[in-house]
Amino acid sequence: MEKKPATAAKAASAKKPAAPKAARKSAAADTKPQKATAVAAIAEAEPVLLAHPEELVTPLKPGPGFDQLGLHPDILAALRDAKFETPSDIQRELIPHALKGQDCLGQARTGTGKTAAFAIPLLQLVKHRAGLQALVLVPTRELAVQVDQHVRMLGKQRGLSTALAYGGANAGAQIRQIADGAEIVVGTPGRVLDLHGRRALPFDGLKHVVLDEVDRMLDIGFRDDIRRILRSIKSKHQTIFVSATISDEIRKLAKTYMHEPVEINVSADELTVDKIEQGYVTVERRDKFDTLLKFMRAAKPTLAIVFCNMKVTARKVAKLLKDNRIECVEIHGDLMQRKRERAMEQFRKAHVQVLVATDLASRGLDVLEVSHIVNYDIPEDTAVYVHRIGRTARMGKSGYAVTFVQPDEGKQLTDIENLINRVLPQFEDSWAPPRVARPVAAPPPAPTPESHAEITIAGEKEHVQLPKRLLEPYQRDVVLDSYGLVPLARNLGSRFRSNRRRR
Repeated sequence: MEKKPATAAKAASAKKPAAPKAARKSAAADTKPQKATAVAAIAEAEPVLLAHPEELVTPLKPGPGFDQLGLHPDILAALRDAKFETPSDIQRELIPHALKGQDCLGQARTGTGKTAAFAIPLLQLVKHRAGLQALVLVPTRELAVQVDQHVRMLGKQRGLSTALAYGGANAGAQIRQIADGAEIVVGTPGRVLDLHGRRALPFDGLKHVVLDEVDRMLDIGFRDDIRRILRSIKSKHQTIFVSATISDEIRKLAKTYMHEPVEINVSADELTVDKIEQGYVTVERRDKFDTLLKFMRAAKPTLAIVFCNMKVTARKVAKLLKDNRIECVEIHGDLMQRKRERAMEQFRKAHVQVLVATDLASRGLDVLEVSHIVNYDIPEDTAVYVHRIGRTARMGKSGYAVTFVQPDEGKQLTDIENLINRVLPQFEDSWAPPRVARPVAAPPPAPTPESHAEITIAGEKEHVQLPKRLLEPYQRDVVLDSYGLVPLARNLGSRFRSNRRRR
């Protein structure tokens, strides 16, 4: 199905009409022999991660090639060397606007080549040996390393140099990289501000600023750091925001720090890839690991990622998997950077079958061979679900994602379905627990005189729930009432005030 070209104001805000099934099957049949074209579409992954390129037989969408986007011959040569021939939708729409120097706000589903979409025009616009000109901000260290490798791979014909700036590594080595004449810096907001404060990372000559996975950076607390960085850049520059989801807060940020940005949305109002088989199983907390073990032995995934909400859960699950002779590594915030990089390298090279991770790895991890995603814990933030399952079905491949849902987590499941605009089926495979009724959200408690107060707003009476602090005396009066005693109301200070010593 052909993607409409972007217009001036919003490139792809209108919905595309769905093609008939027969037409889609016919198109797939016509392009089936083009195996090499499918391999060429890997626009966000390192070539070394693709262990078996000949297995990719998914046909690509028709459209103009990179040679029709006005790219420099050096970049076209690097793209040919990397086997990139057909741009994805986000690349086809964003690159022409970025090459014109326009500010861009790009939205696309995970696994569609967003990194190459901003890296390719960046490499063409940045001048060789002209000092630091481009800054790319990412939310995590792992994504910084991956983006840096991607830029190096695509820019090898241009002779440009890059530098990394992220926490958990030697700042002195990073300062030397920048001082040696790096034209592009890829880093996390915290370390970028740190180096800028040391006057080792000047913003004076910046002409291009890219925020990759900007929604994630806002979610994990980089909001103030991003604003400080953007305010500190006084020179005239191009700004590009790229993300899988664009919230009102991101649009507000774009309105403040961008000049007439072009909004490009190629997600077609669908945040998840169609080729991911998604579903859930209802399981009690105590039975989660047994269900995971049965799933691993039945599914036999090529590579699988098990997502947990907490670091302690990730450690426990990884240990139990090893005890059951399943090779795995864990990655979470408590690991030193060196160990995290070693774990990721083992997983990328398929030395281990399973990666147990917190949401640290739900962004930017680009390993094409990941076939299965397991949400061991249902994500607390519904938007995280999209990024978790986006680690599979990369660049046209198929994938499988299952979510373990406890009986009392019906509300979270419904919120996820509302976000992705589809109803998740309940799996009934041999490894799954017996089918039970779908988890439903518990109804809110009925207002009572003890827990709610009646107030009048605009002439109408409403029941407002009282703060927990004011409810504590009522929760403690069961025993006291039997003695005829009345509890005293507690204030905030009484929680922390130590008992006075008698003098």
